[in-house]
Amino acid sequence: MVQDPIVYLNGEFLPLAQAKIPVLDRGFIFGDGVYEVVPVFHRQPFRMKEHLQRLENSLAATRIRNPKTLSEWVLLFQEMIDHADFDQQAVYLQITRGVAPRDHAFPKNTEPTVFMMAVPLKSPTQEEIAHGVACVSSEDFRWHRCNIKSISLLGNVLLRQISAEADATETILFRDGYLTEGSSANVLAVKNGAILAPPEDQYILPGVSLDAVLGFAAALDIPVEQRPITRTEVECADELWLTSSGKEVLAVTLLDGKPVGHGKPGDLFKKMWLYYQTQKPQPHTQP
Repeated sequence: MVQDPIVYLNGEFLPLAQAKIPVLDRGFIFGDGVYEVVPVFHRQPFRMKEHLQRLENSLAATRIRNPKTLSEWVLLFQEMIDHADFDQQAVYLQITRGVAPRDHAFPKNTEPTVFMMAVPLKSPTQEEIAHGVACVSSEDFRWHRCNIKSISLLGNVLLRQISAEADATETILFRDGYLTEGSSANVLAVKNGAILAPPEDQYILPGVSLDAVLGFAAALDIPVEQRPITRTEVECADELWLTSSGKEVLAVTLLDGKPVGHGKPGDLFKKMWLYYQTQKPQPHTQP
């Protein structure tokens, strides 16, 4: 018999089946909340400080009160990690504005709803790492505050479904002819030995893994150009990469049915992927 996983809800660890929220929670009614996903390797969180800073930024942008201090969040994450019976985890945290009568305006004095769970971390397969993945493209029709890690993800869901129905890994998005990101990952291009990254504005999520990769590029002496990137530049790129907490860094070798570069993971991808692995928590090391 499979044991019901333990989750956290509003101050209590309990079996998932027992975790309930009122139907008037604003996360359920309006999608009024934010979230974070922290990857965990060998029971050690990766770039926890950066994830918690992004959480604070999302809470501030939505004017949801942060219910815990930094040290309290760190402790809670560790408790959640300890409750799971697997070592490689994705710890999901969701905070909503709380429970109140249905009204678009912010309610006063509500207590934020805090939910957390750990699930097995789904990392790229050896096949995907060795041969890359296929993606499709679409116009980015989401809202103008994609820099907030909001639980209101209907736009992302509809865009991801495009690639799901095409048996592709991700939908790469363009707004007015310029690259933004993917439906669930950031996107980087490589041309003439340099990494091209879209500017971090309101149209893309400030990815923790994206920032890691750009930092690793400096350590590897790979030039980075952070600027608007046209669709033509993406279509003519030598390499394309996806980056996220789950995908880490992953080569795109087919876009809209056409090979990217030589149609196989490029040399800079291989260099970056190997370096990324050395930066993750290792067994029996400190976070």
